[in-house]
Amino acid sequence: MLLSAVPILAFNNQAETIAFYTQKLGFTFHSEWDGYLIFSREQVFIHLWFTEDPAIPKHTGCYINVNKVEQLYQEYEQQGIVHPNGKLALMPWGMRQFSILDNNGNIIHFGEPSENEDN
Repeated sequence: MLLSAVPILAFNNQAETIAFYTQKLGFTFHSEWDGYLIFSREQVFIHLWFTEDPAIPKHTGCYINVNKVEQLYQEYEQQGIVHPNGKLALMPWGMRQFSILDNNGNIIHFGEPSENEDN
């Protein structure tokens, strides 16, 4: 029955957020209205809402399931946005994952089941 989910994260600066998601993460910016932003990359959508409180994004994040995690990791490593404590690693729960912090402080984890590593 359930088909997909869309994370809704917080942001503090619209221009910087649009630049980060499009230039660093490779997402497409779709629209903005009344402090609400919509981005996508392939089948993944991320929505963001505006807050003046800079602490809120530092307490939110999401997990994005991917394939070819190594390729995506290399892309984001070249952008210099992989979190220093979030390097690509095999996790005890069987996912190869890495993490980034966006320009607002939201943490985004990207992971793939370890048995799909060669796909």
